[in-house]
Amino acid sequence: MKARFTPALFAHAEAVLAQVLNFAHPADAVVSHYFREHRQLGHADRGFVAETVFAVLRRKRSLEARCGGRATVRQLLLAALVLLRGWNQRELTPVLKASEEEWLGGVRGKSEADMPPAVACDLPDWLYERLAEQFAAEDIVGLARALNQPAPLDLRVNTLKGNREAVLEKLRGEGLAAEPTPWSPLGIRLRDKPALSKHPLFIEGAFEVQDEGSQLLGVLLEPKRGEMVVDFCAGAGGKTLLLGALMKNTGRLYAFDVSDKRLANLKPRLARSGLSNVHPGRIEHERDLKIKRLAGKADRVLVDAPCSGLGTLRRNPDLKWRQSEASVAELMTLQANILASAATLVRPGGRLVYATCSLLTAENRAVVEAFLAAHPDFVLQPAAAILARQGIAIEGDMLQLLPQRHNTDGFFAAVLEKRA
Repeated sequence: MKARFTPALFAHAEAVLAQVLNFAHPADAVVSHYFREHRQLGHADRGFVAETVFAVLRRKRSLEARCGGRATVRQLLLAALVLLRGWNQRELTPVLKASEEEWLGGVRGKSEADMPPAVACDLPDWLYERLAEQFAAEDIVGLARALNQPAPLDLRVNTLKGNREAVLEKLRGEGLAAEPTPWSPLGIRLRDKPALSKHPLFIEGAFEVQDEGSQLLGVLLEPKRGEMVVDFCAGAGGKTLLLGALMKNTGRLYAFDVSDKRLANLKPRLARSGLSNVHPGRIEHERDLKIKRLAGKADRVLVDAPCSGLGTLRRNPDLKWRQSEASVAELMTLQANILASAATLVRPGGRLVYATCSLLTAENRAVVEAFLAAHPDFVLQPAAAILARQGIAIEGDMLQLLPQRHNTDGFFAAVLEKRA
């Protein structure tokens, strides 16, 4: 159902975009907070506001260039509706001023070919330059285009409650366009974005929302029945739930995080999942006493490290405007410390997987190479060989997923084994 376009609805979009462009808080949090305060907005109205605001965030630089430099919030929204959402001027009649009709014609007439590469790719200069050190110019264009598209909605089937074929059959039976994901053996991709929080299969724990790339981290860790496994940066626990299911709800699975709030968000998910082998625990920092007690005991440790999140720009386009070279440099120090601390947990012969949702070598390969140089008791295991054993054909000594190539978020992972 399409929202009825009115001056009042456009005013809501203006108010939300103005708040988001302060970049004081994550865009999705700003949008959610606004909707909670304006409960009179229906489903279609919220869809219009959120989609238009996120369209501006994705293409902010090229929109500003087309608008002629410093654009107002109103101008950015009008340009996004015409250029990105395909509206014509007749559809904009409820809000368009006579003086804006000629201006919009000029906006339409500007070409990306006349823009500097970073502007045409809708990336900040520093990030374009970093990517230019890693990729050929035409590859950056393909990457930027993929990052500027909304992400599909991926689900992960909970194997404790069912299998992929059964869940697919039920979803399709309800008229949902659902397909198996190409890489993850547990994934389902939905073409549309239905509200799932009240879906019976979700409530009973048959599936969780999780990007396909994130699901492959569990495949690389390969946890087995009865093992001791640690999810070192558990967050809200999406990967914890995956690991617990792969362990067939046996052994001990520790879910550590520094945030009480994130661990609190894990509790209802754990209840739905049917898992009883998970032990959540808040830690003060990477040298917490809880970690020291487990030194040398863990069979497998997953480090999904805090990172810039630049691989998730399809979902979080504001990150490219909120991150900076300075913030990435701070994260690199934190990542190195966390990886070194997590390594102390691994028993001889055990496995450590370091992962980020970043595209930057500085947060990925460089962190792993520095760790290996300082820890000769660990050795890199080829990611491609581990994936191949499970029927997944992705090349590389370390896993690097790219949205334009794999249609996942930008994920990185390296598998490190402690010498026996």
